[in-house]
Amino acid sequence: MTDLRSFIAGLPKVELHVHHVGSASPDTVAKLAARHEGRSPVPADPQLLAEYFVFRDFAHFIELYLSVVDLIRDPDDVWILTHEVARELARQQVRYAELTVTPYSHVRRGIPAPAFCEAIEDARKRAAADFGIELRWCFDIPGEAGLPAAEETLRIALDQRPDGLISFGLGGPELGVPRPQFKPYFDQARAAGLRSVPHAGETTGPQTIWDALRELGAERIGHGISAAQDPELLAHLVERRIPLEVCPTSNVRTRAVAHIDEHPLRRLVDAGVLVTINSDDPPMFGTTLDDEYVVAARLLDVGEEGVAALARNAVSVSFLDEPGKQRILGEIDTYLAGRRG
Repeated sequence: MTDLRSFIAGLPKVELHVHHVGSASPDTVAKLAARHEGRSPVPADPQLLAEYFVFRDFAHFIELYLSVVDLIRDPDDVWILTHEVARELARQQVRYAELTVTPYSHVRRGIPAPAFCEAIEDARKRAAADFGIELRWCFDIPGEAGLPAAEETLRIALDQRPDGLISFGLGGPELGVPRPQFKPYFDQARAAGLRSVPHAGETTGPQTIWDALRELGAERIGHGISAAQDPELLAHLVERRIPLEVCPTSNVRTRAVAHIDEHPLRRLVDAGVLVTINSDDPPMFGTTLDDEYVVAARLLDVGEEGVAALARNAVSVSFLDEPGKQRILGEIDTYLAGRRG
C-alpha cells in the first residue's frame, strides 16, 4: 500500500465533487477565525479544528459548515480561500477541478454578487498561472434555505455568468428538502447552457436520485450511494452512463455510512456504474483526494491499473472540453507507462 500511495500521489487527476468553503485548510480557517475572533465559535488554533470538526450527524455537519461560511466576510477572504484551495489541489497533481460554490451564502452575508464573482474569477486565473490548475464553478443551491435561495442562486448565475461557471447544483440536507421543488430553477439553468449536477441519495434513499434524474435533469449525481439499494436504478445508471461522484470518507464522517467497510462503492462498481472518486470537504473530514483514492483502492481491491482507471473515469465525465480531456488522459497514460517501464 505504501507503493500504491506513492503512485496515487504522483497520478494526474481531476476533482469533480469538492466544496469551496469546505476545502479551506486548517491554517486558512484559523487565520479567518483569528480575524473575527470573538464573533465566531470556530477555533483560531489549527490544532483545535480537528476536534471542532467532529460531527454527530449530517445536520450537525451543516451547522459547523455554516459557521465556517460565516468567516468569509469580504472579497479578499473569497480570493484567499479560492487561491489556497487551488494550491492544495495542485499539490495533489489535480489538473482540473469543478469547485462547488454557494454564492447565496456569501451574498446574504453582505458580499455583493459582482464582487464575489470577480474575486473567484481573479483567483481562478491567478491559480492557473501560479499552479497550472484549471478551476471551473458549479453554482450550488443550499437546499436548507429553500426556494428563495434557489431563485437568488439562479439570478446570480445568469446575471453575473462568470467565465468559469459551467454547472448548476443543489446541496445541503436531503431530508425534508425534496428535489422536485427545484425543477423550475434547474430548467432555466439548463436552458442557459449550464449542466445539472445535484446532490442526491447520500442521506436519503434511491427515490431522491430518481427525482434528481427525472425532475432536475441530472447529468451526474453528487454522492448517489443509495443507488446500491435499487436494482432498477442501478440498471438505469449503467444504461444511461450517468456517473456518481463518490466521496467515501465524507459518507462515514457525516454518518451516512456507519463504517468505511460498509461503504457501497464495491457494489456500485460491480453493478457497472460509472463512479468517480472525490473528496467533498477534505479538511473538515480529515482527508485529501489522495487519501480518497487510497480508500477506494482498498475497498475495490485494485492496484495501479485500477486506480488509473478511476482517474480516467473522472476525466471522461468532467465538463472539460475535449482537448483538455485528451491532454490529461495522455498525462495519465504517460505516468502509468513510466511506472511500468
